[in-house]
Amino acid sequence: MNSFAIILARGGSKGIINKNLISFSGKPLLEWTINHCLNCEYIKETFVSSDSNEILELAIKKKVTPILRPFHLAQDHTSSEDAWLHALDYIKNKKGYLPKYILAPQVTSPIRGLNEFTRALDKMKNEKLDSLLSVNCLKDYFIWMIKDKKFISENYDFKNRSRRQLIKTKYHENGSFYIFKPEIIIKFKNRLGGKIGFHEMEEYKSFQIDEIEDLKFCEVIMNGYGLNED
Repeated sequence: MNSFAIILARGGSKGIINKNLISFSGKPLLEWTINHCLNCEYIKETFVSSDSNEILELAIKKKVTPILRPFHLAQDHTSSEDAWLHALDYIKNKKGYLPKYILAPQVTSPIRGLNEFTRALDKMKNEKLDSLLSVNCLKDYFIWMIKDKKFISENYDFKNRSRRQLIKTKYHENGSFYIFKPEIIIKFKNRLGGKIGFHEMEEYKSFQIDEIEDLKFCEVIMNGYGLNED
């Protein structure tokens, strides 16, 4: 299966300084996602796009291909789509072609199984999908929200509470990774388009590292489920 991985890992971070290189369960955080890509037999080449020389040096050390991202594409307001499109231009100029599928994993979601990407790419092929997002199932969540300064039940009527078993299954876009055909993002300027599918993950794999307190919590999950083993 002709697939490339593009990992976005810019140098700047407000929640955690130098977040992509911070130590997590014995390795730089970025290294976990690189390893997940290298362990997937379908991914023929992995690219790391960054404005940080230190991050690109780690990519070279791990024997994946660095892409130096321009400063204006590594800002807080920069969309991932813009960074992916820049990487695709680089790949097309270097290789002379684009692969059938692009896997786009998020560095701050390191809690994954070793075959997560393989199963998702199989689904892309078998279901003839154009794009895919990772999700976890929300089976029995009662959601509340503030509307017009009132605290109200959003997805159910608290005056007529349904049994848990009758609540319709919903899915949470957990951001762990996306897969898309290059022509989809080029055409729509969006990671999702065409025939969209999903890869369901266990709920514990949906946690992300955005703040410093998330590090210890996610390490406990990583170690507890044995996902810290190479």
